[in-house]
Amino acid sequence: MTDVPERMPLTRAFFDRPVQDVAPDLLGRTLVRNTPDGRIALRLTEVEAYDGETDPGSHAYRGRTARNAAMFGPPGHAYVYFIYGMWFSLNLVCCPEGQASGVLLRAGEILTGEHLASGRRPKARNSNELAKGPARLATALDIDRTLDGTDLCAGGNTPLSVLHGRPPAPDQVRSGPRTGVGGDGADHPWRYWIDGDPTVSPYRRHTPRRRAASAT
Repeated sequence: MTDVPERMPLTRAFFDRPVQDVAPDLLGRTLVRNTPDGRIALRLTEVEAYDGETDPGSHAYRGRTARNAAMFGPPGHAYVYFIYGMWFSLNLVCCPEGQASGVLLRAGEILTGEHLASGRRPKARNSNELAKGPARLATALDIDRTLDGTDLCAGGNTPLSVLHGRPPAPDQVRSGPRTGVGGDGADHPWRYWIDGDPTVSPYRRHTPRRRAASAT
């Protein structure tokens, strides 16, 4: 893939692989979001892998629902979900159709369209914070559920696509436990990031939520 032009989109075959192979290979790739106001391009610096119905941390662990249907394929599509009643997160579907695996996009560096991203993230203190975390990334790129199921490999002026970009050297890639994942999947080293990149989000272990005290 080193001889492929940076601006060429990734193919369906790129995503039609095991999620643990696709996730680290997405680092350094360019995510392009075409909005009515203009284009935003982002270099991916942090991602997490979720391995479908075999992974307790995955939304597909308990099977297919209306919410997670896009995760079941085909590969190379977007899975967008709403979390905590407040934020959207963007995932890229991979593996053969029916396996429901995906890669959560956790962070990135805005390459073009910074004024558009800043307009959606006015509280960001600097450019490194514009897409530092999955909710911030989705907000900066104007991602919502209307993009769920979008074909990332369709080409042309599509709302979302992923270009080859400039992957980091292998010795720059780090891995560790996923942020905020508890239970049996807590220690899976399926979070991948570019070492030393200032846009990578801080790691946080899962903290069980306390139930409200009884009123009786």
